[in-house]
Amino acid sequence: MSLWHAVVVFGAAFIAGMMNSVAGGGTLLTFPALVWLGMDPIRANVTSTIALWPGSLGAMYGFRRELEGSHRWMQLLAPVSVAGGLLGAFLLLRTPSRVFASIVPYLILFATVLFAVGEPITRWLSRGDTSAQHKTSRETRLWWIGAMIFQFVVAVYGGYFGAGMGIMMLAALGLLGLTDIHQMNGLKNFFVVCINVVAASYFVLRGSVDWPYAAVMVTGAIAGGYGGAGLARRVGRRFVRRAVICIGFAMAVSLLFGR
Repeated sequence: MSLWHAVVVFGAAFIAGMMNSVAGGGTLLTFPALVWLGMDPIRANVTSTIALWPGSLGAMYGFRRELEGSHRWMQLLAPVSVAGGLLGAFLLLRTPSRVFASIVPYLILFATVLFAVGEPITRWLSRGDTSAQHKTSRETRLWWIGAMIFQFVVAVYGGYFGAGMGIMMLAALGLLGLTDIHQMNGLKNFFVVCINVVAASYFVLRGSVDWPYAAVMVTGAIAGGYGGAGLARRVGRRFVRRAVICIGFAMAVSLLFGR
């Protein structure tokens, strides 16, 4: 890894950590940055996952109070999150690099669209009252089954690529009946940890991580998450979100037509 590469990946991870602290979407920077530097797309995805997953631990810790009283949700959806994350990681390493490279622009575009609509969805979920308390036990069971299936699909996507899965989880939790957006965010962060830890562990065991790049990116992400949060707050959440959306679309178009 050259000094120039180190500067680029540190900068991308720093901004990603700053973004994740206020808006999310950091993967939309770190993954394309590694691809642009010439790294194999699958190895870039794996390395980006390894570099950014510690940040999800901090997010989960920040919402630890909101997880109180959510043990049933955690017990039912954590196993499918782990299973789906492992399956997604397994599928990623079984995908030929050429095939993965061909679908990467579409994955980034999909994740960017999810990120763009994430805030309106979150506002809608926080206002809506989709509580299941007045439903029959059969309807409630069907909702649980549906939520577990949906969460499994989200977890597979998370283990395979990951960007934007948080929005999908919030939608699933809202449809299941949760109305407290803080509780939903706490559960979302918990499930993200479940998915990323098992996926990262699988990647490490398979030796698919580019450790020099990962080490630089971990340092950058931590620095961005702590030191960059103040800057992000000063420029404003709306500005950060718009910048992420513009960058995501630009990267998707660049990778799509640059092949």
